[in-house]
Amino acid sequence: MKVVSLYRFLDLREPETFRKDLKQICDQQQLLGTVLVATEGFNGTVAGSESAIRNVMQWICERLDIEGELDARWTDAAEAPFRKMRVKVRNEIVSLGRPDLLPHRNSGEHVGAERWNELIADPEVLVVDTRNHYEIEVGSFPGAIDPGNDSFREFPEFAKELAAHSTDRPLAMFCTGGIRCEKATALMIELGFDEVYHLQGGILNYLAEVDEKDNKWRGECFVFDQRVAVDRDLAEGGYVQCHACRRPLSSEDLASADYREGVSCPNCVNEADEDRLARLEERRKQVSLAASRGDTHIGPKSS
Repeated sequence: MKVVSLYRFLDLREPETFRKDLKQICDQQQLLGTVLVATEGFNGTVAGSESAIRNVMQWICERLDIEGELDARWTDAAEAPFRKMRVKVRNEIVSLGRPDLLPHRNSGEHVGAERWNELIADPEVLVVDTRNHYEIEVGSFPGAIDPGNDSFREFPEFAKELAAHSTDRPLAMFCTGGIRCEKATALMIELGFDEVYHLQGGILNYLAEVDEKDNKWRGECFVFDQRVAVDRDLAEGGYVQCHACRRPLSSEDLASADYREGVSCPNCVNEADEDRLARLEERRKQVSLAASRGDTHIGPKSS
């Protein structure tokens, strides 16, 4: 099974109509995943057969009058990392809290793997990881700045602080699939940075394109599906996800006395109240009972 992440910033009229039609073609092609649609474009990850995914990508290009092929990040999965197909309309296709920023009209310069390696090796270049802190803990490029965010909506505050003293330095930004860093470059240009670059296709594309000897990535790459993370070969990594807080967990986390499968982990053990802990514990019991019966699903089946 193929898993594909894709997005495009563009002027999209009548996003609700596009959402309905896209959902219909995805269902016809038996795809699973999530796609967000807004007036600024679309963003999503889908899973299915390669031919089915290419059929949907071709439909999108024809429907939105996009020339050439869509830029996409392809990976493999042994089984579907999603349970159903969702297509939703949102104010933004990536939640920065700035729907007025339009990267397809003004953003930084895309760079490929070779140029990227040159940039991150230059001590004059500020390298910024635009992802969330829990993603960065799983892996990143050496020397990259961690903004310390729990969500992308917090990034503008970090950006303002950086712009207060560093607009004269080149800026190189990256994220998982390219969308967050592309929107972030539009913000940095607005804040006064003149020389702004972003990694084309994000980390996933970098790992797919770069030779092993030139690969500067360290660790694994967090992904927002049931695989949790992928390694340098884009194979499913060694992390699992806490059901309570959704953070990635390493083998050390799993060995912690604060880890209770399906209930809590070292990151969230002190965050939940007693009622939530009781609900999570009950769900854990139901999952265990279902597994003992040979069932793999708790709750109503997805249609």
